[in-house]
Amino acid sequence: MLLLIVYKIFDNIHWYTSMLIFSCEASLSLDYLYYCKVKLKCNQIGLPLGNLNNQLSPLFFERNDNGMILKDASMERSAKTSLIQRISLAVKRDWQLYVLLLPALGFIFVFCYLPLYGIQISFRDYKAVLGITGSPWVGLKNFRDFFNAYYFKRLLSNTFLLNLYGLLWGFPVPIIMAILLNQIEWPRFKKFTQTIIYVPHFISTVVMAGILYLFLSPDSGIVNTLIKTLGGKPVHFMIEPGWFRTLFIASDIWQHAGWNTILYIAALTGIDPELYEAATIDGATKLQKIRHIDIPHLVPIVVMMLILSCGSLLVSNTDKALLMQTPGNMVKSDIIGVYVYEMGLSKAQFSYTAAIGLFINVINFIMIISVNWISKRLGETSLF
Repeated sequence: MLLLIVYKIFDNIHWYTSMLIFSCEASLSLDYLYYCKVKLKCNQIGLPLGNLNNQLSPLFFERNDNGMILKDASMERSAKTSLIQRISLAVKRDWQLYVLLLPALGFIFVFCYLPLYGIQISFRDYKAVLGITGSPWVGLKNFRDFFNAYYFKRLLSNTFLLNLYGLLWGFPVPIIMAILLNQIEWPRFKKFTQTIIYVPHFISTVVMAGILYLFLSPDSGIVNTLIKTLGGKPVHFMIEPGWFRTLFIASDIWQHAGWNTILYIAALTGIDPELYEAATIDGATKLQKIRHIDIPHLVPIVVMMLILSCGSLLVSNTDKALLMQTPGNMVKSDIIGVYVYEMGLSKAQFSYTAAIGLFINVINFIMIISVNWISKRLGETSLF
């Protein structure tokens, strides 16, 4: 239970804290970066730096009585300024923005933290009539029942492999698409392409499953019609177990890959155009620009997204798996999410399914901590 609480706190508050610290540090460093650029230009044209003292923030520079800059004091002051002081300064300066943040924090507290009180039913034989605290305490019995379940190994392996293959095949696609979109020079065509690849994301899971059944039908599906036209035999895609993971992952990539490019496109948009201009002058090809400019700028965000993705290797799209599940592909489509749905809602075993959910969250927490530690040891990018 303690691990789950820690995981929830990290999962929901980490981004707000990161953005708070980032906004504070970024705002405090803008003037210093501007000063460095101005100083470089002044040195190039021979202009005295003191003449620009009215354009530079007094927060980072010490001046004499005549207004001339004596030295850069940003490093000394940043070393003396604590993190709490920087956050306090940012809150005082942009308090209106943090007031707008309060409803979101309240929503997270009410719907994510208050329900944690009920996680104790994982260790009880919960009866609705007796209530949470009135139900008898059974300790780890629910966890032992799940570990000793007949389909435990199949559930665990199916869920893990489905997410692992989805990560291996689906994670690079948005990155490649974002790099290719960044190379399009015609603005109208670029916007049109982005719109086209964003639209599938708004298709509901039910409609997506219906499309798969219609297109892959052995009698009237367009895919099997083409196969029969070429002289082949119709394939029962939705029944044969071997096709489940392929169809699940491929349709998921088609539906969400375009939407997932937004984050990477934003990172590429922030690259200084002067880098591309300098590379063009040096005779660099497009592939060389991608290799030496685009990819290095994408590495930090790619690593962070990979860490977050590894933290959900036991969490699948239960709705989609349930809709795509048939008696024929049960061997591959039987995942933990579907099992929890059947045991929790169909058989009302709330304590048992709560224990399964807690187990999954603990494993995901361990995964994200481990991958983050590896990333921190191998490189400089990590979540914390």
